[in-house]
Amino acid sequence: MSDTRIDYSKTLYLPQTNFPMRAGLPQREPLLVERWEQINLYKKLREQSKDRPLYVLHDGPPYANGNIHIGHALNKILKDVITRSFQMRGYNSNYVPGWDCHGLPIEWKIEEKYRAAGKNKDEVPINEFRKECREFATSWIKIQSEEFKRLAILGDFENPYTTMNFHAEARIAGELLKFATSGQLYRGSKPVMWSVVERTALAEAEVEYHDVESDMIWVKFPVLGVNALAWGNAEKSFSDIQDLSGAFVVIWTTTPWTIPGNRAVAYSPRIEYGLYEVTAAENDFGPRPGEKLIFADKLAAECFAKAKLEFKRLRTVSAEELAGLTLVHPLKGFGGGYEFTVPLIAGEHVTDDAGTGFVHTAPSHGREDFEAWMDHARELEARGIDTAIPFPVDDAGFYTKDAPGFGPDREGGPARVIDDNGKKGDANEAVIKQLIAHDRLFARGRLKHSYPHSWRSKKPVIFRNTPQWFVYMDKDLGDGTTLRSRALKAIDETRFVPPAGQTRLRAMIEARPDWVLSRQRAWGVPICVFVDEDGNILQDEAVNKRILDAFEVEGADAWFAEGARERFLGERANEPWIQVRDILDVWFDSGSTHTFTLEDRPDLKWPADIYLEGSDQHRGWFHSSLLESCGTRGRAPYDTVITHGFTMDEQGKKMSKSLGNTVTPQDVIKESGADILRLWVMTTDYWEDQRLGKSIIQTNIDAYRKLRNTIRWMLGTLAHDEGENLPHAELPELERLMLHRLAELDEVVRSGYDAFDFKRIARALIDFMNVELSAFYFDVRKDALYCDAPSSKRRKAALQTVRAIFDHLTTWLAPMLPFTMEEAWLERYPQALSVHAEQFRVVPAEWRDDVLAEKWRKVRAVRRVVTGALELERADKRIGSSLEAAPVVYISDKSLSDSLAGLDFSEICITSGITIREGEAPEGAFTLPEVKGVGVVPARATGKKCARSWRYTEDVGSDPEFPDVSARDAEALRELKALGRLEA
Repeated sequence: MSDTRIDYSKTLYLPQTNFPMRAGLPQREPLLVERWEQINLYKKLREQSKDRPLYVLHDGPPYANGNIHIGHALNKILKDVITRSFQMRGYNSNYVPGWDCHGLPIEWKIEEKYRAAGKNKDEVPINEFRKECREFATSWIKIQSEEFKRLAILGDFENPYTTMNFHAEARIAGELLKFATSGQLYRGSKPVMWSVVERTALAEAEVEYHDVESDMIWVKFPVLGVNALAWGNAEKSFSDIQDLSGAFVVIWTTTPWTIPGNRAVAYSPRIEYGLYEVTAAENDFGPRPGEKLIFADKLAAECFAKAKLEFKRLRTVSAEELAGLTLVHPLKGFGGGYEFTVPLIAGEHVTDDAGTGFVHTAPSHGREDFEAWMDHARELEARGIDTAIPFPVDDAGFYTKDAPGFGPDREGGPARVIDDNGKKGDANEAVIKQLIAHDRLFARGRLKHSYPHSWRSKKPVIFRNTPQWFVYMDKDLGDGTTLRSRALKAIDETRFVPPAGQTRLRAMIEARPDWVLSRQRAWGVPICVFVDEDGNILQDEAVNKRILDAFEVEGADAWFAEGARERFLGERANEPWIQVRDILDVWFDSGSTHTFTLEDRPDLKWPADIYLEGSDQHRGWFHSSLLESCGTRGRAPYDTVITHGFTMDEQGKKMSKSLGNTVTPQDVIKESGADILRLWVMTTDYWEDQRLGKSIIQTNIDAYRKLRNTIRWMLGTLAHDEGENLPHAELPELERLMLHRLAELDEVVRSGYDAFDFKRIARALIDFMNVELSAFYFDVRKDALYCDAPSSKRRKAALQTVRAIFDHLTTWLAPMLPFTMEEAWLERYPQALSVHAEQFRVVPAEWRDDVLAEKWRKVRAVRRVVTGALELERADKRIGSSLEAAPVVYISDKSLSDSLAGLDFSEICITSGITIREGEAPEGAFTLPEVKGVGVVPARATGKKCARSWRYTEDVGSDPEFPDVSARDAEALRELKALGRLEA
């Protein structure tokens, strides 16, 4: 007779763990960050892996200006996952964070502070101003470091790189001098994007586009005559095209203020043009009946309608005729400065998609205009045309003397394109007024279109011709290559993830003009060269050495210190060398970071294995790093370029404070934890733009909860693990199946990390945990794990398998969810240093068993039919637990019935009994259309319910010592009693 006081629940091997179901990540994660710092995990990993091959992801430097945003979080998490995954696969994967510290954003903040205090920046010594900029950047580096560490980013935060470090400034200056001494650097005059508000040139990467409404005008250029030289036919004469006498070529522009800078009109030989005559006019100004005008045929009707004119087409005007025409400037007779001839030139950029088919060409105000003008320079000079490019607009947006009548000679002072606040000035109206006065305006209107703005001030920029420092893209570098050809070759030799990045960067390099390096600001590394009045650079190694030695000790401030010219020139100080005061574009700074990190740090290597940034960096950091390295070293500083997209809100809209749709990493961490944010990054397609919002965060919280509970169950179960290992061949089929699945997943995980396809890994592991572990293997094995005797081989095999699953899953997931996996690992192995000091577990070859997997694919197919039938029974309340069932399974497919041979199928289906019958199922049996040849007839289990395992068996009561349990459970109780583990 059994002791009725036995509490059978205490005789079960139920899960026991301190790993909580409720994660409490916002409170628990900071404790783990603190632990990692206390044990100096970063340093220990370096010591542990010092003899392994280096794997280096070079950090694209964020700007030291403000709290991190969701883009920073996405970027840093991706980098951290990569470095951790390689560290756990046999590499010394050292991550060194870095910061961009120079440039206008910081300078602008200090100027704002000055303005608020009524202080004039120009009255402050430059090095005092630079000191404040340095202190500002330093403060934000400290803040951002803590924010990154809170995301579980593991790196050398004690020794990061910064572009304002004295050694870094010396190296950046040294790279600039390499371009100078190799003849690649030159002072030139080209139209650049210019911020009037910020008084500096801007790179393409510093510009964003916003819709604006602009004036648009159609302007008439009178035909002056014919140029036989341009025609290439001396027999031709103006009489052959006398019907063009008095006609006008019409252009269209959205920048009326550029008309004073006009020097040519471009046409295309591919476009069909016609001569048109006005037959009626309803407008207050512009063409009158009888006027003849030349338009692209495709655009003529639209243009005449805009001017409220009726017209007729007279004839076709050929490209040969256009090439022979010269025009009159539309402002001739005004200001005394527009008396020159305006040639017609062919241009590849001319289309008939919009406008008139002719392009107003002002080489001072546009890149294509400049290039078209320079392409024709020799031909134009042969025709006696002055090809000098004027400077019609100054750095403050005012017209200069090169815009006669609108500049300093104008009554009331010069007209202005844009004012200090980024507002439209009076230049457009001044020009339009004069065009009307000279009867040169065909029509006018307003147009909403996309226009470049400074991404810092958010104010529109202008294109203006100004002296700047450039690096040649197409100059022979002495070995038959050019900077452009080197860069294109390097792109072809680089791996791009996703591959589309290669096409994008290649297109940018193919089309880009010479590289503008100069900025007219104070906070940055100077263009530390001396020049003569013609812009020729002093080539003196001794001078360059003095500059770099000083920068190494004092930083770039040395260039701006009193007496710097004399100090650096030394005995040449009496020569008329001019000290350049411009600073380098910050993209040159960041593009040079590979020199003072990858090359100069012994714990890194050059080139980097990976550069990873947002897709905007094809025109930014990827681009500038490529050009800098190709110009000085002949190849890219990276082997692989990985690109991520941008984070939008849940509706796919750009996040902005004004819309109130921003998601900050700080808020997500505070409410849910950093691992939730990391899980979102891991489950999204980061190569494209991603979406984030409350519902998406909640989806990831739900997925995390399931994942955590699976980990928790394993930890609880493994509390009873004594570490025994059975030979693989002695393991039950079900355990061997799960180890086979680990072998398959090992390939998915490793190849996924190699391909940087984290979504594929996360999806595979989450599905495995939810579908194959929680809903199948763990469910099936709970009875054996909880109820079997201590000596049970089946129970030991299951523990051995759960142990293997835990070790593989936690290490595989550690790069993705470093907080949770660390917590789990330390719960399982309290004496361990860290899960992040582990390696991915090696999968024995014997685990892979494709034949077994195919067999169990069939077993599980039959099981699905059984569980489907039982779900209906439960829903109709004919049974409660599946252990109350003992269904009859009919199988007409022999391959399916053969797969069940030797298996306890009732255990696999978690029923108390099951009957397998070969043949067709009777009518009314439960079937699934996707599993042919299987039918299930539900039936209730017979026998008695075991008080311990709750299974219904015929042998309950067969053991007199324990009459209310099954024979299996009685034997387990006897063993427990012998071991002193049976509690009364």
